[in-house]
Amino acid sequence: MSDYLTIAPHTFSWTQDIKKSRFILNISRIDSETSAQSFVDEIRKAHPKAAHHVFAYVLGDNHQIKRYSDNGEPSGTAGVPILEVLQKNNLHDVVAVVTRYFGGIKLGAGGLIRAYAGTVAEGVKIAGFVMRVTQQKIAVTVDYKNSDMVTYWLSNHNYQITATTYDTAVHLIIPVSADKLDEFQNDVTNVLAGQVTFEIGEETFFEIPVK
Repeated sequence: MSDYLTIAPHTFSWTQDIKKSRFILNISRIDSETSAQSFVDEIRKAHPKAAHHVFAYVLGDNHQIKRYSDNGEPSGTAGVPILEVLQKNNLHDVVAVVTRYFGGIKLGAGGLIRAYAGTVAEGVKIAGFVMRVTQQKIAVTVDYKNSDMVTYWLSNHNYQITATTYDTAVHLIIPVSADKLDEFQNDVTNVLAGQVTFEIGEETFFEIPVK
């Protein structure tokens, strides 16, 4: 597994008007070409009267799969600019569909490129990014009396609590880089004077918001 950047929400929509044409961006996380095409079809059904549904998508941690469509716009003025924005932002496993309602004013080739690329570029900024990183899942178990102390320490040291469960004790799931496992366990053990147990889980993806 490789670390990579993607969009924060699973789906996001953003709209702008350019010379009376309306450009609507819909962007979504995907895990296959089938899910990408299903999303494109979903947007087409939601906007049956639109002039164009231009799309591009990238799949894989090395952009192994890249697809785009101009959907009736002049060749090279729509799908390619969208794809280039996704690649420039180094986004992975994402499909972007820009729906255009034609307003009667022709934009020309340059205007179309700027409109489609700009709609996606501005939209993804607002959507926000997350970094998917491979980290070790570690379960930290403490007594109730120590839960506030360890939560405070984790927060101050920029560790993310991804899940908390309660029974006879408090169990916290923390993603930790594999090369910092020993350091993490030693630090937490010292903070809690040994009143803690650890269970090392599998290496998996965790999502960290990118500011």
